[in-house]
Amino acid sequence: MRIVFFGTPSIAVRCLEKLQESGKNIVAVVTVTDKEQGRGKKILPSPVKEFALQNSIPVLQPESLKSEKFFSDLRALNADLFIVVAFKILPRSIFSMPKYGSFNLHGSLLPKYRGAAPIQWAIINGDEVTGLTTFALADKVDTGNIYLMKSVAIEPEDNFGSLYEKMSATGAEMVLETVEMIESGNYTLLPQNDELATPAPKITKETCQIDFNNSAINIHNLVRGLSPSPGAFFIHEGKHFKVYRTLPAEMTLSPGQFTTTKRQILVGTGQGALEILEIQPEGKKRMKADEFLRGYK
Repeated sequence: MRIVFFGTPSIAVRCLEKLQESGKNIVAVVTVTDKEQGRGKKILPSPVKEFALQNSIPVLQPESLKSEKFFSDLRALNADLFIVVAFKILPRSIFSMPKYGSFNLHGSLLPKYRGAAPIQWAIINGDEVTGLTTFALADKVDTGNIYLMKSVAIEPEDNFGSLYEKMSATGAEMVLETVEMIESGNYTLLPQNDELATPAPKITKETCQIDFNNSAINIHNLVRGLSPSPGAFFIHEGKHFKVYRTLPAEMTLSPGQFTTTKRQILVGTGQGALEILEIQPEGKKRMKADEFLRGYK
């Protein structure tokens, strides 16, 4: 089976690597154009492109998915299947091109958390279980019929970074399993129940700002869901402070009221108090609370 793989970040690399190790015929990868990254603003390739080049897999980097040249290049690959992991939304003219169509790996148990940030919102909303789904692409985003679903536990100590890593490993196994299901013809596609759908919109700066009128547990989950990136933040005396780790605390403080000990930063919320364990002052590095308190005036 001739496969074209569409993807960009590290979670996609895990899937691509699994397919490669299993001997699947990856005839090309499609990824984003090289972009400026980091403080030095160097032009760097995506993780998927780096892996492809290291493994002699041809790379397509269209400026636009509507490009006639890109369309003809894809058609010339004569692919049987397209696999999409963390890439752009494909139009029908592309996802319907291969013999077996296209499938996507999504970071939730669909139809829950349709959208750009399913892993983050599962943590922010305090869920104890999430999962992954492979599904056939359809015209409406994240609505296609389902090949495979697997649950992943969200532990109390998990944040976005740790859960992403766990889900990357599970996702890679699921992508391979889905390909083998399609190859064998031994599968049944299951329709999604649109009435159970919930949104997982893109994370914005407004999403990341902490409102201390919210409850301690909700703020704690927000911090977990946005750590290590992009990071929840608050503004105090005109300065931005990012927060990476917290714990609900038993203390009575009014919302937004700070108090400190030699080793602790505590702040009141709309319900309960919160201990800030790791913080990053504007223009400074990330640090533990006691380290911050030793140097903070």
